[in-house]
Amino acid sequence: MPPADLIGLVAASFTTASFLPQAILVLRTRNTDGISLVMYAMFVTGVALWFAYGLLIRSMPVIVANIITFALAACILVVKYRNFRRERMAAPMLVYDDEAGLDVAGPAASEGVL
Repeated sequence: MPPADLIGLVAASFTTASFLPQAILVLRTRNTDGISLVMYAMFVTGVALWFAYGLLIRSMPVIVANIITFALAACILVVKYRNFRRERMAAPMLVYDDEAGLDVAGPAASEGVL
């Protein structure tokens, strides 16, 4: 194995392994409050493109590191997306009450009961 590939494999091992604690924590707790959905979506897309690049140049360190990183980051992204959808569906609907000049929430507000 060429020295450059060896250095690449060692570097890839460290950067890929750095996602393991986060993935384990998210999968255990399902807590993604401090994680940005947009950032993880962009990151997973970038990792997928790095994987494709690795295939095109036939670089084993790039291929292996990015397929593993993709799997770990995609797990985090899926949990984050599910939490995001759940939170959006549970959020109360805000309606502006012209008479009171207030934003009110909940089903009663949208039905004009307040």
